[in-house]
Amino acid sequence: MFPQTRLRRLRRTPALRRLVRETLLSPSHLVMPLFAVPGSGVRQEIPSLPRNYHLSVDEIAVEGEALAESGIGGVLLFGIPEEKDEYATAAYDPEGVVPQAVRALKAAAPNLVVITDVCLCAYTSHGQCGVVQDGEIVNDATLDLLARTAVAHAQAGADIVAPSDMMDGRVQALRAALDEAGHSQVAIMSYAAKYASAFYGPFREAAGSSPSFGDRRSYQMDPANRREALREVEADLAEGADIVMVKPALPYLDVIAAVAQRWPVPVAAYCVSGEYAMVEAAAEKGWLDRRAVALEMLTAAKRAGADVIITYFAREAAGWIEEH
Repeated sequence: MFPQTRLRRLRRTPALRRLVRETLLSPSHLVMPLFAVPGSGVRQEIPSLPRNYHLSVDEIAVEGEALAESGIGGVLLFGIPEEKDEYATAAYDPEGVVPQAVRALKAAAPNLVVITDVCLCAYTSHGQCGVVQDGEIVNDATLDLLARTAVAHAQAGADIVAPSDMMDGRVQALRAALDEAGHSQVAIMSYAAKYASAFYGPFREAAGSSPSFGDRRSYQMDPANRREALREVEADLAEGADIVMVKPALPYLDVIAAVAQRWPVPVAAYCVSGEYAMVEAAAEKGWLDRRAVALEMLTAAKRAGADVIITYFAREAAGWIEEH
């Protein structure tokens, strides 16, 4: 009771605050998204994601080496192909831009964890995440294409494949295909609770993955639903997921916390493009302290229960954490 109890005592100096800090960020738990594009010598800043770039395979290798030296845990690769078609052929091409980038990263930074996004939206002419028949996104016909994509990435040397499509049964399909192809040690990080969020706009511009018709609400989750997210996570774990992800992070901290409290498995949180772009825009106006807000957002995800945090701030945050 006051005055004997004075909680401010342990906030008095930076050293005291560090000593009793409950939630600790580490660069090794951060994952940097990277966008691989065809060509060579390409390093083009993405307008909606300042300080993030479209990178050709040779530049991806340079970036990966620098990120490994910074101590971050890994990278999440997205590919932008030269050509798109109705069945996302370039997604599962063994010589596609993502397999090439995986090989380059593994040669340049062997100890960096390489995660590949497994989805079709950036590779389809219609921009949907699955096969389209009569205007509908068909679930089961999509699974084979996703499995072929995951195997192509694993053969190139990916450590983790990350299905982000939200088709039912995709984790089971990937696990079976990977095992059959001799890649039983390749892990699956499932976008288990991926919401149909308005926060994805900058990413869709960066990846060229906006749907040409309709939306993705028939397969991505309703933002109003929490219990359904737990069902999705439970199903993906039963199918063989090694890591489960909640996406986005900031608007769904309650879901991250619920998942982390219920299952003793690694939980990932994706601090998505809209979260990043909001901070960038406000900081440019002088309305926010960019570094302080970024660290606060990452700490919030960690405090909620995330073990792995995917963030466009990863490159810079690794240095900020060491100084924090």
